[in-house]
Amino acid sequence: MYWVNVGAQPTDTVRSILSNEGVLLMKHLQGGVKKGAFDEAEAQKRFDAWKASKQQAVDKLKVSMASKQEIAEKERLEAEKAKNAAKAEEVAKKKAELAAAKAAEEAAKAAEEAPAAEEEAEAPAAE
Repeated sequence: MYWVNVGAQPTDTVRSILSNEGVLLMKHLQGGVKKGAFDEAEAQKRFDAWKASKQQAVDKLKVSMASKQEIAEKERLEAEKAKNAAKAEEVAKKKAELAAAKAAEEAAKAAEEAPAAEEEAEAPAAE
């Protein structure tokens, strides 16, 4: 504030920062006090009102960004759940195929063993 009041010329970046922080507004208000347009209390009141409205805008933006982030997180979660469900379904299908193949294999072994067992049973009876 001091350097701006004594005539310092800020760069564009610094001017933007000073403007966002209210330094340039306060300089403008102090100019009004010097000219007699209003007193120091009125200048401070106007500055405080500006600062409060700026803070409300920032808070509103934060809430908006937080809600957008929550929505995005929910969408990612739902997509992941759908992906996991599809994967689980695929795994269950594979397990069912493997179980069916194993059952068919066991049935084939049982079918092969059944005639061999009958032949063994008939052989001792023939003696």
